[in-house]
Amino acid sequence: MEIRKVGVVGCGTMGSGICEVCSRSGFDVVFSEISDEAVAAGRQRIEGSVRRAVERGKIDQAEADGVLGRISSTTDNADLADCDLVFEAVPEHLDIKKELFAQLDQILGDDAILATNTSSLPVIDMAVATKRPHRVIGFHFFNPAQVMKLVELVRTVATDEDVVVAARAFAEKLGKTPVVARDRAGFIANLLLFPYLNAATRMYDGGFASREDIDAAMQLGCGHPMGPLALLDLIGLDSSYEICEALWRQFRDDQDAPAPLLKQYMVAGYLGRKTGRGFYRYEAAESSSVTDAAAGAASGASSGIAAIGVVGTGLMASGIAEVAAKAGNEVILRGRSEASIKRAKAAVEKSLARAVSKGRMEQGYADAALGRITTTLEFSDLAEVDLVIEAVAEDLDVKVGVFTELDAAVKPDAILTSTTSSLSVVDLAAVTSRPDRVVGLHFFNPAPIMKLVEVVRTVATASDVEDQATAWVRETGKHPVRCRDRAGFIVNFLLFPYLNDAVRMHEEGYSTPQDIDAAMKLGCGHPMGPFALMDIVGLDVTYAILNSLHEEFRERRYAPAPLLEHMVRAGYLGRKTGRGFYDYS
Repeated sequence: MEIRKVGVVGCGTMGSGICEVCSRSGFDVVFSEISDEAVAAGRQRIEGSVRRAVERGKIDQAEADGVLGRISSTTDNADLADCDLVFEAVPEHLDIKKELFAQLDQILGDDAILATNTSSLPVIDMAVATKRPHRVIGFHFFNPAQVMKLVELVRTVATDEDVVVAARAFAEKLGKTPVVARDRAGFIANLLLFPYLNAATRMYDGGFASREDIDAAMQLGCGHPMGPLALLDLIGLDSSYEICEALWRQFRDDQDAPAPLLKQYMVAGYLGRKTGRGFYRYEAAESSSVTDAAAGAASGASSGIAAIGVVGTGLMASGIAEVAAKAGNEVILRGRSEASIKRAKAAVEKSLARAVSKGRMEQGYADAALGRITTTLEFSDLAEVDLVIEAVAEDLDVKVGVFTELDAAVKPDAILTSTTSSLSVVDLAAVTSRPDRVVGLHFFNPAPIMKLVEVVRTVATASDVEDQATAWVRETGKHPVRCRDRAGFIVNFLLFPYLNDAVRMHEEGYSTPQDIDAAMKLGCGHPMGPFALMDIVGLDVTYAILNSLHEEFRERRYAPAPLLEHMVRAGYLGRKTGRGFYDYS
């Protein structure tokens, strides 16, 4: 069918955005509101948005006049009778939506399509309120609709295929990227996003890390445009609570139930930016300026650390050695063979040369940094270093052996650290005579580029040792975030269950890796989708980290999805083998 005229019921933030998007693409639009005052407010929103587009040079005045000229308004839904497609964008309450759908069903022509912009409610519940459930579809725009490229098309068990085809074609005419999903709570983006946001809320509520460190960890460690707690404030804690509640009602998984802190904020009226207070305090309602952020990024205290030992010769070890040397530390790189330590130092030299060739570093500075790195085969040569970073294979027995050797070799006041990404740091501390001087320093790969370092304190770590290690991380130009010692720390604890959920979603036939990746990139602003990310990380690494999380927490959600396990067994490990969720051959 051909869609010529579009109706929109509700002209709030989302409704006005939908009106503008459709009109910009040349469609005639009529929107309906409950009163003349609401119509005026809706028209004002649209005019303000169009005016800003002109001011920013995105459209000229003639185009703006055309956009506004194609939009009419009414307070009577009967005036939508000749529309080919009608969107509802009313409050997220099922009873209100069902009543509206029943009314529109009586007004519209038999071939008209009814679409809901719901982000969490079952589309089928609205469809069955009509005599045309086969012509009802979910059409979920993301906010702001004028900017966000993603549209989730949600088909119910009753939706006709020609309706899906028409909706997809219409979305593409709007310049959007449509992804098709089946009708269940959360669809694609919210079904993956909100368990992650909920887990971050629980992490903060449990005192595992500060809100600033949780947010910085996910921004710097994963490239997310916002941290989870800041994002919840932007979305609105009331809306977030309702979406989590909808997920719990459908799936009955305790991890989906809204975190108690989320409900407490909501009851108190702390709904995020729109009220001026949520997880953060803001200058005013609707402001983005935070007034109570903790100042932890800078500190005048020096670490007093001069000489560094690095144990290991892989990519992470050579990267950490480069970071420390560039910061002015004398670095002793210990490996198991002459060949391995030569390769590691050559890797540092190559990295520094690349920085010089790209104009990011002067040759003299690079030469000085390389000159500060010496190599050895002996633990005893680390005797006088102030801090040692273990960066060997992610195997507990191997790491325990290294820590046992280091404890005997280095001076009593030296700090021992591990850059493990998934193992418990206290297991390493326990084999030493100095558990109070053991801390985790989880660098991210590639260490010379990634800004984040997780500083992991165990139950035995002395507070001054944690402070000293944190100060040294700052001195290297990295951003330290502090957290307690448990599997996954901050980033992997929040990231890998989300990746696992994506695998389960695909495994169940709910959607394809391509559509899921598009949804998370375009709908949530992630730099890459979960499947592309797993292919880069390595499916074997993903599987191992999930196993570590499951071993510690014993919760179903952390158990690796069977599809992931089967792919690892088949040797489909991602980019490094040429095949993972995508084929790279």
